[in-house]
Amino acid sequence: MDEDLFSLAGDAPAPRTLSDRNRDHRAPLAVRMRPRSLDEIVGQSKVLDPGSPLRRLVAADDDRTAPSSVILWGPPGTGKTTLAYVVAQSGDREFVEISAVLAGVKDLREVIDQARSRLRTTGRETVLFVDEVHRFSKSQQDALLPSVENRWVTLIAATTENPFFSVISPLLSRSIVLTLESLSEEDLNVLVDRALAEERGLGGAVELTDEARSALLRLGGGDARKILTSLEAAAGAALMTRSRTVDAAILAQAVDRAALRYDRAGDQHYDVTSAFIKSMRGSDPDAALHYLARMIEAGEDPRFIARRVVIAASEEVGMADPQALQVAVAAMQAVQMLGMPEGRIPLAQAVVHIATAPKSNRSYRALDAAIADVRAGRGGAVPAHLRDAHYGGAKSLGHGVSYVYAHDAPHGVAAQQYLPDDLREAAYYEPTGRGAEAEIARRLPTLRRIVRGPGAGPAGQSGQDA
Repeated sequence: MDEDLFSLAGDAPAPRTLSDRNRDHRAPLAVRMRPRSLDEIVGQSKVLDPGSPLRRLVAADDDRTAPSSVILWGPPGTGKTTLAYVVAQSGDREFVEISAVLAGVKDLREVIDQARSRLRTTGRETVLFVDEVHRFSKSQQDALLPSVENRWVTLIAATTENPFFSVISPLLSRSIVLTLESLSEEDLNVLVDRALAEERGLGGAVELTDEARSALLRLGGGDARKILTSLEAAAGAALMTRSRTVDAAILAQAVDRAALRYDRAGDQHYDVTSAFIKSMRGSDPDAALHYLARMIEAGEDPRFIARRVVIAASEEVGMADPQALQVAVAAMQAVQMLGMPEGRIPLAQAVVHIATAPKSNRSYRALDAAIADVRAGRGGAVPAHLRDAHYGGAKSLGHGVSYVYAHDAPHGVAAQQYLPDDLREAAYYEPTGRGAEAEIARRLPTLRRIVRGPGAGPAGQSGQDA
């Protein structure tokens, strides 16, 4: 189940209403600290701009231009349930929450029938919050369509998966999709400060050391609910020892997680990232997986990790195994679609692929050499026969004249000049003899001789590189 920010994960399948929540006097800290208005929500400025769909839902409950269905898409702990709760509180709407993990079509129809009856008899609107809507089957999602179409309910659905893949098209076409971003460290610090100080929170019962605060944010991985739950556990552990101070040791004991030395904004971030990249380059999959695990456990942004893996696929492996880039890009897309913790699985596959693949950095080194020539002012006019000839008068200027269409030549390789005159003998790319690049190293000297003529360009020692 998606543990969204401040959501309740009850065991009973029955829908929960706003009044149910208000009776939870012994609710967890994360629930007690739920923002009561849009002004108390931290982060998510993009979806809360003036005139945004959520602002319109909150500001005017009789606004017929406000959307009747909103899909909130974002990672855990970004405020999806909280935003639905705040919308429900405005205008004295009834708030009903169901989980797509527990509810079926029968439950949906019962909630919708009650909402229709309430709207008809009292005029009171219902906000139906569907958590993890991506877990609904097609028929279950179809059951939502009439209530959205006829505005029997205001539907707010939450998902951690890309709704364009996991939500049916008819429901998408009737909904506004809002993307929520992970909360920044500054946002999370605001939440922690409130929980420590406010009476509905811990009411000043404990203090948090700087080291413990850093570890708390790190172990929370950007998930506000997880952070507040860990803070509550650590505060309880501290008070049991008659201490008002929560330090890193008490926190680690309370949440049963090592307070890893890893600061996403400090030296450890750069050191671990550097070791991660160099381990892939050095063909040590075990070391690469170790540093991957450290980044994941420390709450590093998985998108940052995925970007480094994609770069490594080209920079370290390149043409020695062209499939490495495909695997890395697929892993990056999978992380975006799956989120964490499932996203760690394709990341691990891509890291192992890159670490165990034959290595070559020749393609990007070749580009750097070409860039160096361009920056040095080398490279004259494009040869006339290669210039654009698709406009009137081009041929009178000699553009495209004598161009040889390569597919008409033997072996699909035409003898003609492609580089500018002052670089006609340049040979930027020199492949290694490793992996798939060995075949390129074998063929490239022949290609250059055909294109440039006998003796043109280095015949090459490239194929001898082990």
